[in-house]
Amino acid sequence: MKLKSLILVLAVALDLQAQDTVRYIGTTLSNVDYHHGQLSPAIGVHNIQTFRANRSNPANSWTYNHAPMLAYWNNSFYLEYLSTPVGEHVPPGQTLLQTSKDGYTWGDPVVIFPPYKIPDGFVKEGRTEVANNSYAVMHQRIGFYTSKSKRLFALAYYGIALGKGDDPNDGNGIGRVIREIKPDGNFGPICFLRYNHSFNEKNTSYPFYKTSGDKELITACEEILASPLLMQQMVEEADRNDPLIPLKKDFKAFNYYRLPNGRVVGLWKYALTSITGDGGKTWQYNPTRAPGFVNANAKIWGQRTSDGKYATVYNPSEFRWPLAVSVSDDGLKYKNLLLVNGEITSMRYGGAYKSYGPQYVRGIQEMDGIPPGGNLWVTYSMNKEDIWVSEIPVPIRDKVTSHVDDAFNQMKDGEELKEWNIYSPLWCKAGIEKGQLSKALALRDSDPFDYAKAERVFPRSEKIILQFDVTSLYDDRGILEIEVADAKGTPCLRIMFDSTGTILTKQGYRDRSLGKFKPEEAMFIRIELNTRTRFYTVRVNDGKPVNNLCFAPVQNVERIIFRTGHTRRFPDADTPTDQMYDLPNPGEKDREAAYFIHHFKTSPLK
Repeated sequence: MKLKSLILVLAVALDLQAQDTVRYIGTTLSNVDYHHGQLSPAIGVHNIQTFRANRSNPANSWTYNHAPMLAYWNNSFYLEYLSTPVGEHVPPGQTLLQTSKDGYTWGDPVVIFPPYKIPDGFVKEGRTEVANNSYAVMHQRIGFYTSKSKRLFALAYYGIALGKGDDPNDGNGIGRVIREIKPDGNFGPICFLRYNHSFNEKNTSYPFYKTSGDKELITACEEILASPLLMQQMVEEADRNDPLIPLKKDFKAFNYYRLPNGRVVGLWKYALTSITGDGGKTWQYNPTRAPGFVNANAKIWGQRTSDGKYATVYNPSEFRWPLAVSVSDDGLKYKNLLLVNGEITSMRYGGAYKSYGPQYVRGIQEMDGIPPGGNLWVTYSMNKEDIWVSEIPVPIRDKVTSHVDDAFNQMKDGEELKEWNIYSPLWCKAGIEKGQLSKALALRDSDPFDYAKAERVFPRSEKIILQFDVTSLYDDRGILEIEVADAKGTPCLRIMFDSTGTILTKQGYRDRSLGKFKPEEAMFIRIELNTRTRFYTVRVNDGKPVNNLCFAPVQNVERIIFRTGHTRRFPDADTPTDQMYDLPNPGEKDREAAYFIHHFKTSPLK
């Protein structure tokens, strides 16, 4: 009886443990054959590029840029990321910092942690290479800390990779450094926060924090070292026997959020999860994959949102695309899967371990600030090359119930694009611009490898009228493609403004002319679509309606897409893993093309 009782107790405990975990209970899954995964967008997400790698720019010529971190402090955003000249773990390495007042316009990156020279003669345990004029690389999992005295500190880690296959986060690096970011934009001195076993105050180039004359810096360092949840983020880089790290197993890229009852949910790569009731000192169970979650060797971010719900942001596939968000009411059961960024910019520069896609997402940890507006902000790299942020409106939603009537010139400043999803690279920006007499949604494009894009979700419809006004600004027109698509992003029709001044519509394999357009001439387009019959008509200005057949069947439609380029299908699931070549002329601009959307309206088709 005692054995049976014990078995019963264990079974109950295991069942409770299985229930008491993060899990995905939704039915939506992503399709990796599409960059957007065939996911419906979270409405109003704005994807903004903060840094575009360019080897032709002497000031910022390094083309491996990755692992960004985000904070909000002193009414500004702070974004830190690591960088090397070409590829991952190929020295030298440095960490850069960007700042922004609004999250949309970012300053040039500045070096906050410069390259660090490894002492000559150093030999790493288990390796044969000898350091000789060698430099460290960076590999931080925590980038910021706002102290209890409200001072902001940047953190970084100097690791060692002396040869091919050497791992900078194997516990045999140099150590973790810390530096204050001051309100005036200047930095304090660099200090070591914690050393790895081969290094100390005598053989390193920066002082140990305890020797600082800044008492608040010392206090901030000791706050970090006393927090199991902060120390847990350092497990990969720290000594394998570091007594300040509670869970010493090789679980990667830890982050966490708090539940209303005070317990803390932990998340790691591969969507591993566990729960702690004592602030991270111990964990209820060994981190295990959250049931239902799909995630590979890329970061997953989780946090409580301003509406009292919870969000996880991650790549829901075995690849590093798309970037998606899932919402939970209680912090444990996640019920949907919506698109954040479904684009993959062309990888312009080859390099070691440069994975395709929007990846390594990170938000703002609990002590590092709350941006105004209550929205969710995250940062990530694209192709381990460019740096991006996304503003995700809260509450997070994917449905629109009222028809659209967006006349931008009549809308309140700053609210014109609240319901629009935009994709805005630095060389092809999407956003509201004001002219002398009016304002409009502008799509500008001078990037040979990317495009600007704006999408608007409208009520799901089988029969619908769509109307919009478009103006091309220059003689060198570039292209503008306009698609009407279903919830999965499948377009049923496409209208194109091409570089010759012709308006076309896609008719199966062929394109059909709808007329001509001129620069600075507003073109009024009216589409009447019936997905049941697959027929649609297009009227340009006061011209006669032209009857057309949808080039792809859909049951219904619910969004319009404006894009200054063609649909991208590279890379795909069968693309070779590593791109070791550069694209031609990766640092050159095209002549700018620009299109302005003045008004977009939908209504039922009777």
